[in-house]
Amino acid sequence: MAKMKAPFPNADQILEFIRENPGRASKREITRAFQIKGEDKIKLKKVLRKMNLDGLLEKSRKSKLHVSGDLPPVLIVEISGIDNFGDLTARPANWQHSKNPPKILMFAHDQRNKLGPGDKALVRITPNKNKGETGYVAKVIRKIEQSSTQVMGIFNSDDENIAFVNPTDKKDRNKYLIAKNDWNEAKDGTLVLIQIKPGRQRSRHAKAKPAKVLKCFGSVDDPKSISLIAIISQGIAVEFPDNVIKEAKKSQNPGLRKRTDLRSLPLITVDPPDARDHDDAIWAEMDPDPNNAGGCHILIAIADVAEYVKPRSALDQEARKRGNSTYFPDRVVPMLPESLSNGLCSLHEAEDRYTLAVHIWFDKRGEKIRHKFVRGLMNSLASLSYQEFQSARDGKTCGRTSHLLDKVINPLYDAFEILLKGRTHREPLELFVPEKKINLDDEGKVASITNRENIPAHKLVEEFMVQANVAAAEELEKRNVPCMYRIHEQPSLDKLETLRQFMQSLDYNFAKGQAIKPKIFNNLLEKVVGTPHESVINTIILRTQMQAKYSPDNHGHFGLSLTKYAHFTSPIRRYADVLIHRALIKALKLGDDGLSDGDIEHLYETAEHISNTERNSMIAERNSTERYVAHYMYSKIDEVFEGKIGGVIRAGLFVSLIETGGEGFIPISSIVGDYFFYDKDHQLIQGEHSGLTYQLGDSINVRLKEANPVSGGLIFQLMDDNLNKHQKRNTARKNNKTVRKRKRK
Repeated sequence: MAKMKAPFPNADQILEFIRENPGRASKREITRAFQIKGEDKIKLKKVLRKMNLDGLLEKSRKSKLHVSGDLPPVLIVEISGIDNFGDLTARPANWQHSKNPPKILMFAHDQRNKLGPGDKALVRITPNKNKGETGYVAKVIRKIEQSSTQVMGIFNSDDENIAFVNPTDKKDRNKYLIAKNDWNEAKDGTLVLIQIKPGRQRSRHAKAKPAKVLKCFGSVDDPKSISLIAIISQGIAVEFPDNVIKEAKKSQNPGLRKRTDLRSLPLITVDPPDARDHDDAIWAEMDPDPNNAGGCHILIAIADVAEYVKPRSALDQEARKRGNSTYFPDRVVPMLPESLSNGLCSLHEAEDRYTLAVHIWFDKRGEKIRHKFVRGLMNSLASLSYQEFQSARDGKTCGRTSHLLDKVINPLYDAFEILLKGRTHREPLELFVPEKKINLDDEGKVASITNRENIPAHKLVEEFMVQANVAAAEELEKRNVPCMYRIHEQPSLDKLETLRQFMQSLDYNFAKGQAIKPKIFNNLLEKVVGTPHESVINTIILRTQMQAKYSPDNHGHFGLSLTKYAHFTSPIRRYADVLIHRALIKALKLGDDGLSDGDIEHLYETAEHISNTERNSMIAERNSTERYVAHYMYSKIDEVFEGKIGGVIRAGLFVSLIETGGEGFIPISSIVGDYFFYDKDHQLIQGEHSGLTYQLGDSINVRLKEANPVSGGLIFQLMDDNLNKHQKRNTARKNNKTVRKRKRK
């Protein structure tokens, strides 16, 4: 009996099969499923083509079919934001339909989701089966790396028709070819921004990538170019849009209105001598309440930026976009226009200013009793530098401080002594990481590089700010109002294990499995004070720490040993602080300009964004500092310097100079006289024959061989008499062998 032919499927049956077999439905699979043979295969091809033209079907990866409007099981998505639960939301990268794409979630607990808004990833999706939910859940297969098509570099013409651009980024080893019609008036030695063109040149310059000049920024020899390279490379906005400038200029001078009048209190600001904006003012007294004998009352008054930067305004959108101010040796790129950052929002001496202030009372042991926030009007009695403030306390008053000593400065230090008792009890992480200050001359060139001072005045102001930040977080949590926490999680197990192994290599014990608290690290640091290992232990413990970030979820601040912490004290330069001010205004009903519904809706997305802008600014500031140091060191090539090994990798040693803090590299290939093995666990390299070791934290002498002011790179040569002696012995031994061989002949 003849076998019956299977009926040819209609469009609905084909669609049903594709939906039931996501990721497997191809033309071949449909042919097999419906037993299509012979001429019917041609018929199927026509049907599928028509369904495609009619918008019923779409092709995805590897010729797989899916129903139009549905998503293929594997696709590329772009991260669009973060929802209220901290989960990532995404959308298909190439969505071309008029209707909105289905919702795609990437759960926060999935450790593969190390992504942020704007990132792209190849993912596998499954329907979201949570009750009441629609859309899909995605799991990351791999992140799609997106390389920038714009590059900063130095323009140099080879002849009348061809020029090359050498990138300012020391990691970029490419060379970019610029055709004559793409020069855009660039001249030799000009700092330029270029756009990479697709493809490569088919010429004698085949190794160079074609590009065109987008913008010229003047001579690379101009000192201003040093920070400009970092600003442009990191995409930091310098100019404010016209509507933002206009909105800032409309801001009115402050009047008392319904605010608390704080002008009778002798509040002062204490900042670096070159500070142009003043976020915070402080005042203190011994508590007159007999029930709190020996206790103190402090007041921290912060610039009320929320008065001028309203939710959804042009100023607000620009401040959020920037996230924070960025600081360079020669300039500041502010978060707010100058009329606010250096004007109405800055707590200038002898000028009325709006403030959001917090009173805090402590007992004699340094434990907080209570706090109270007020929205007020203040007038700073004086704007002092840290040095003026500290000198007055030390008995060296000047005309600006002599009248402040008894009624303002001494009470502040007396209160600080009380606060220190509480700080000692909670035991925050006490790392000592010396900072370098780049001092510029009148022409903007590096005059000197010095150590930043570390005086009690710095710690006093820091502790006052910490207490204000804690009070803000506590108040918002108590009032059940959303808070932008500053979180610092405890070190990961992997980093702790790396630290433990390294400590063992130095014969120090770091027990495995112990409860990790800041005091554990402090105990280690105390043991090595005054030893050759002091600097390296500080460095390795610092590297063990997680990076602090912003989050609407409270995970505490490990480094400060605090369970609740938020940034409240610098709203002129940090958008997180602006949000905290708005949240307090909402929580305490201090005005109608508090945290908006839009602020709350996008809080997770904002946290991710401002954490990223902060990291971006840190990179720009570090890169700028490296270039300034390289400019300074350029005239010192072939000089010998003392340094410390700050990193060990298979390719060589990273070295930090003691005098300038400049960081450079010793390629392992340049260390002659022995063959060196790399020991990752102990962070060292060791000579095969000499046994000489060079370990993280070791002090060594180096000769400066190269200094590249454009990229900020320094290359050193290791200078070690022991290595030289070993090399000479090897050479003598080889010569003796040669002589003996000749004699035998």
